[in-house]
Amino acid sequence: MVDDKLLSILVCPQDRGPLLLAGEDRLYNPRLRRAYRIEDGIPVLLVDEAIAIDDDAEHQKLLELAQSR
Repeated sequence: MVDDKLLSILVCPQDRGPLLLAGEDRLYNPRLRRAYRIEDGIPVLLVDEAIAIDDDAEHQKLLELAQSR
């Protein structure tokens, strides 16, 4: 899990916008629909390793996970 203080300063490496914590293992950029994994509590913020979220249902699921936090 990512600490709230750290989450407040993390930004997407591609658009420099804020990221949402979606569950315990992902950071999500809803603007670009890209998810970044968290490994052993460390965010992996590499554009080349981001997961594109093309499915609307998956996008909605990640938004709901972030809002339930």
